[in-house]
Amino acid sequence: MKRFYFILLILGGSSAFAQKNELRTEVSKKAAAIEQQVIAWRRDFHEHPELGNNEVRTAGIIAKHLESLGIKVTTGVAKTGVVGILVGGKPGPVVALRADMDALPVTERIDLPFASKVKTIYNGQEVGVMHACGHDSHVAMLMGVAEVLASMKKDIPGTVKFIFQPAEEGVPAGEQGGAEQMVKEGVMENPKVEVIFGLHINSQTPVGDITYRPGGTMAAVNDFKITVKGRSAHGAYPWSSIDPVVISAQIVNNLQTIVSRNLNVTENPGVVTVGSINGGVRSNIIPEKVELTGTIRNFSKEDEAMFKERLTTIATKIAEAGGGTAEVKIPYSTHYPVTYNDPALMEKMLPSLKATAGADHVRLKPPVTGAEDFSFYQEKVSGLFVFLGGMPKGQDPLKAPSHHTPDFYIDENSFVLGVKTLANLTLDYMGMKK
Repeated sequence: MKRFYFILLILGGSSAFAQKNELRTEVSKKAAAIEQQVIAWRRDFHEHPELGNNEVRTAGIIAKHLESLGIKVTTGVAKTGVVGILVGGKPGPVVALRADMDALPVTERIDLPFASKVKTIYNGQEVGVMHACGHDSHVAMLMGVAEVLASMKKDIPGTVKFIFQPAEEGVPAGEQGGAEQMVKEGVMENPKVEVIFGLHINSQTPVGDITYRPGGTMAAVNDFKITVKGRSAHGAYPWSSIDPVVISAQIVNNLQTIVSRNLNVTENPGVVTVGSINGGVRSNIIPEKVELTGTIRNFSKEDEAMFKERLTTIATKIAEAGGGTAEVKIPYSTHYPVTYNDPALMEKMLPSLKATAGADHVRLKPPVTGAEDFSFYQEKVSGLFVFLGGMPKGQDPLKAPSHHTPDFYIDENSFVLGVKTLANLTLDYMGMKK
């Protein structure tokens, strides 16, 4: 009798394995069949970029496509977000997939037939608008995933929620948006999401590769503003002043000791960057006030709290020692939590990544000190965020233009792997829940 049950177990396992392989084969064929359409979508979005909370045209194209697939669509989520719900033919978990839609205030410099010519006024200045971080490719790939999975609806054991999110790069002053706002408006409910997957294309990782990291993957970010106040005086008589410029210089230098002397660098990295210093209008006038803005990056809540405390103490005490005052605001306008890949989920889904890209093309990566608001979804449910190679093969990663720059470039040969990755993560996870 034991042998009989053992045989049944083997047969059942073999059947499940065969079914999984059949689904992956089908996904692969369907992804290849729509490759040119995905490229066309991406080029269209690239040529017509829109800044955060203004992705009206982009959202309209997404909604129309999802509706054409028979997917239930909700628009206007967190202002311009689009959410699609695909109910599979079999019961199972709700899996969310996310793509960000917004572009950046960057003037494109690379010579492409579909290069952006869009200009806008940003912070009082005329600037170009460009998809300089790959969000156009994220949207196009997720639209492709929706088409692939919708065509396999009867075989899907669960529900897929497609989240097309605005304003990952931030919102206009005084507005709310991005993943945090989508969560507030209930995107993870009705139906309740069990797990979420996302990917980010990377211009310095070769096409065909996927990189990942369990645990803290991308940094928590807090921007800060320090306002140093002193006493103005003629530049010829500095003894009559309380010089906020000198105080600010000392603050900038001493902030670097947080990383060099307070952070245990054997456990997690961290960053303190002062990005702007503004004060004074003339060479021979010591100003009354100087403003500094910057960013701190951490990979744990404990380090985040320590950075905030040390930054505040250093700024206020140095100002006090110089006879002035310092007011510190952290965060000043932006805060994203750590993008944290649940280690158990990472271990469970790693075979799916390897089966999709090939084991030799799936690599562990170091922590990324950039930040992602995908982290707000991961605060609600287990989530996985991986990186898709978009650098042409043979190029030197150290010389490839980085994200957020005018020369940012993505090799479109990466898109099929992106579509397959998100589709297979979804189906494989659902298959595990049977």
